[in-house]
Amino acid sequence: MNEEQIRDLVILWPGVTEHFPFDEFTLVFKVAGKMFLLVSLEEDPLRANMKGTEEQNAEWREQYPDSIFPGYHMDKKHWNTVIMEGDLPGVFIKQMIKNSYDLVLSKLPKKVQVELKG
Repeated sequence: MNEEQIRDLVILWPGVTEHFPFDEFTLVFKVAGKMFLLVSLEEDPLRANMKGTEEQNAEWREQYPDSIFPGYHMDKKHWNTVIMEGDLPGVFIKQMIKNSYDLVLSKLPKKVQVELKG
């Protein structure tokens, strides 16, 4: 997936906004103000950080050791760095991104969750 495909996927999800809070090369997607996806635009191949449960992250890192790593500059238990333009199936990458969004959404106050889900 490239950065345009990633943006097209997530920008229409409820509560998603995009920002460049750190520098002009790190695109951050948030749901209700909480980060769920960081895309490093200057990396080649393209890389992104996304959340997962500790169990999921361990499984994914073992299954794809050349494409999924502990999150760079992030909490290594809860974040992965994923090579987006590699050997990972596109469907799997989309599932990982949606999983990250859902994890962050689930931690928001119930009132916010209800508002976002409509």
